[in-house]
Amino acid sequence: MNPIQTLFNRRKALWAAGVLALAGAFAAGAQSASKPAVEVKRDAQPINRGPLEMGSFSHVVKQVAPSVVKITTSIKARRVANTQFPGFDHPAFRQFFGGRIPQIETPAQSGLGSGVIISTDGYIATNNHVVEGADEVIVALDDGRELKAKVVGRDPQTDIAVIKVNAKDLPAITFADTNQIEVGDRVLAIGNPFGIGETVTTGIISAKGRRPGLGLDYEDFVQTDAAINPGNSGGALVDIQGRLVGINTAILSRSGGFQGVGLAVPANLVSQVADSLVKNGKVVRGYLGVGAQDLTPALADSLGLKAHRGALVADVQPGSPAAKAGLKNGDVITGVNGEKVEDANRLTFAVGAVAPGSKLELNLLRDGKTQTVTATTTERPANVARAGRHGGRSEPEDLAPTDEGVLNGVAVDDLTPQVREQLNLPARLKGAVIANVEPDSAAAKAGLRAGDVILEINKKPVTSAKDAVELSTKAESKKTLVRLYSRGTTIFVVVDESDSAKGASD
Repeated sequence: MNPIQTLFNRRKALWAAGVLALAGAFAAGAQSASKPAVEVKRDAQPINRGPLEMGSFSHVVKQVAPSVVKITTSIKARRVANTQFPGFDHPAFRQFFGGRIPQIETPAQSGLGSGVIISTDGYIATNNHVVEGADEVIVALDDGRELKAKVVGRDPQTDIAVIKVNAKDLPAITFADTNQIEVGDRVLAIGNPFGIGETVTTGIISAKGRRPGLGLDYEDFVQTDAAINPGNSGGALVDIQGRLVGINTAILSRSGGFQGVGLAVPANLVSQVADSLVKNGKVVRGYLGVGAQDLTPALADSLGLKAHRGALVADVQPGSPAAKAGLKNGDVITGVNGEKVEDANRLTFAVGAVAPGSKLELNLLRDGKTQTVTATTTERPANVARAGRHGGRSEPEDLAPTDEGVLNGVAVDDLTPQVREQLNLPARLKGAVIANVEPDSAAAKAGLRAGDVILEINKKPVTSAKDAVELSTKAESKKTLVRLYSRGTTIFVVVDESDSAKGASD
């Protein structure tokens, strides 16, 4: 059973989860050369990793505890449209309710979380899911004061939010440089689990750069085994010198309780997001206009590349900075402004870390040759394309129906206007839509599914179901490089039928 991915203190329920980690590039000033909006305290020195056996962390707790606050949120009762019974908004029903949609009253709700004071003048960092939708936010300080807070800005893409209280000379925390942290470093988690009061637990950094798939656009979590529970959301993860390593955000759990895997947004990313939220009320990120994925060994082999690291460009948006710079599908981006790009996630962070209008020098591999291009970023659009489900036609065509080619067990259809509308596909998209995939086929194991659109087979364009059939039957190798539009993104996959072919011949 897959672990339940839980975000703490979700008022209605625990979250069940269900590209850009150069986190160090997110130091203040990465987006703009102007003075930061939040002057956080920093200590970039690496921690002492000598053979020190500390008998107590009490002095660290005394130093840090005043910087961690308890956050209480409330949502007022509201009358909302009754969506329990579909069709109640139909005019035929509205006549019984005075022409209005029948409404129901949602009860008042309250929530608990934690926060970290990041500036002496009252800015506090927490999780977006702690304050999202709240009508009132109350902050309880370590000295006993309770203050109303206003939400300065929220960033759902990283699950970070900034709130502000009207107070001065607050005990702001010092930020560590999360480029310097290492797996095995000791850390303390401080927050308010279950609302029982400030609680401290200890553990180590278990991993860095985690991307568990919580549904966030920017995931680069620090993983820890320090015990964190509901109510710890937005609290501090600090090193043994009391410096902020991250904001505790989520756990991975089968039970809903802590099972040894906690996740925190790294401090460098928190600093960058907080500064942009204070300046702009939102995070303004650079945009390149490419859909990228990790370069796996199988993809590298199919593309004839020796390198196995980089971000493989699967799609270039027309008119985007990437298109204007000359990037093409199949390019592999290996560096941005001199920094190595090992995967798609690092590319996403590298581009998102710069302001719109910034120039990016991109190192890339094209047909096995090294090239350098320059692109000028624009602002990242807020909308994200979503894929629908395919209804299909009555007679889709099977690819290689006699097992003489590749992509056996896959049935395709033309992109008719009806299908395009059902799937909500971009107008520019050309290809063959997959109507069915046999569950035990190599294509299914590679991730192909009904509703995906085949754009290319072995680097040759597909504009119709007929093209897909011809290219699949003429393929010389049992390893097929397929370019797909799948669930709102464009990706490359390798369908390997060599094992199934061998089994058939035996």
